[in-house]
Amino acid sequence: MYLVVGATAHFGRQAVEELVAAGAPVRALTRTPERAGLPQEVDVVRGDLTKPETLPAVLAGVEAAFLVLQYGMDVAPLLAAAGRAGVRRLVFLSSGAVVPGAERQPDVIARYHRDVERAIEASGIEWTFLRLLFPAINSLTFAMQLQGGDVIRAPYTEAAFSAVHERDVAEVAARMLTDGGHAGRAYDLTGPESLTQAQQVRILGEMLGRPLTVEDLPPEPVLEQMSRFMDPEFLAALFGLMAQAVGKPAPVNDVIEQITGHPARTYARWTADHRADFGG
Repeated sequence: MYLVVGATAHFGRQAVEELVAAGAPVRALTRTPERAGLPQEVDVVRGDLTKPETLPAVLAGVEAAFLVLQYGMDVAPLLAAAGRAGVRRLVFLSSGAVVPGAERQPDVIARYHRDVERAIEASGIEWTFLRLLFPAINSLTFAMQLQGGDVIRAPYTEAAFSAVHERDVAEVAARMLTDGGHAGRAYDLTGPESLTQAQQVRILGEMLGRPLTVEDLPPEPVLEQMSRFMDPEFLAALFGLMAQAVGKPAPVNDVIEQITGHPARTYARWTADHRADFGG
C-alpha cells in the first residue's frame, strides 16, 4: 500500500493518479474524504496530521508514503506514527531553496524544509527528498489578472526559473515509492529550460492567442500589500528568491528524464494542459 499525504493538493493528486495508472494500491489521507474527488480505485481515508489519534488507521499496512506538506506543518506526529506502523520508505516533496550542507539555512522556506528533512533522516525510515524551487503552477496567479485585460503586472518579471510541470513531479514520486533504489538521495527537480517570467507570459499568450504583455512592478509595495494577508516572513523569503533569480539563467538538469525515461515537460506543454484555467 502506498500512501499519499496531501492527496488533494496539485502534486499529491497527480501522484495518486500516477500510482493508480501503474496499478499500485493507493491510499489517500484527507480531512474531508467526501470532497476528495479522487479515482474510485483509491482508498480514501479520513485523517489529520494535527490529530495524532487519526494516524494509526491511515498508516496501517503502508509500505511507503509520499509527503506533500503544508508549509509550517509539524511532521513529528506523522513520523512517530509511521515508525510504529512499520512504514519502510518516505518520499518528501521538499524545497529547492534548501542549501545542501549548510548548517544554517538562508531563509524561513529553506529552514522549514531542511528541518523536516532532518526529522525524517532521524526517524530511521528510508528516505528520498525531491527538492523543487519554482513549480509551473505558480503561473496560475496570472489567471485572475487576465480576466481584466492582456497585461500581467508582477515584480521581478526578468527573474528566470526552470518551471516544473506537476505531472513530472508526480511521475518521479510514483517511481520513488514503487521502485525503491533511491534511499538517502536528494534530487533537485528542474524543468527543461530557463525562462523569465516575461518569457513565460509570452508563451502563455501564444497558447491563448492573446497579445499578452508584462509590466514590472516595484517589489516593495507588492510585498507590503501581500503581507497583510500572508505570512510576512514566508513572503520576504519568496521575494528574496525571486530577486536572486533576476539577470541569470536558472539551473537546468536532466533528473526527471533519468528517472521517468522521458524529457521534462516544457512550459508550453504546461500552458496547454492548463488552458481552461486561463479561460482558453
